[in-house]
Amino acid sequence: MDDRWDENMAGYSNGVSAADLDAKWIKARASNANGQCVELALLNGGQVAVRNSTDPSGPALIFTPGEIEAFLDGARRHEFDQMVAL
Repeated sequence: MDDRWDENMAGYSNGVSAADLDAKWIKARASNANGQCVELALLNGGQVAVRNSTDPSGPALIFTPGEIEAFLDGARRHEFDQMVAL
C-alpha cells in the first residue's frame, strides 16, 4: 500500500507532497498577483487538498467535505476577519 494513503481518512494523509496529487488546483480570483495564494483541489472521494502556491510541490493539507464546509461557513460569517488586516 502507498505510504501516502491514510485509511482513517479514506484518502491521502496530511503532509503528502502536493506534486504527488493528481489534481487540478484552483485559487480565488482575488488572489495576489505575485503568486502568494492558497490553492485548493478536489480529490477523488470528495476530499479537498490545500497548498501554498509559492511551494507547489510542498506539503498539502487534506480536509473532508464537512471540514471545508464548516470553514467556508465561518468565513461567510466573518469569523476569521481578525486574521487579516482590513
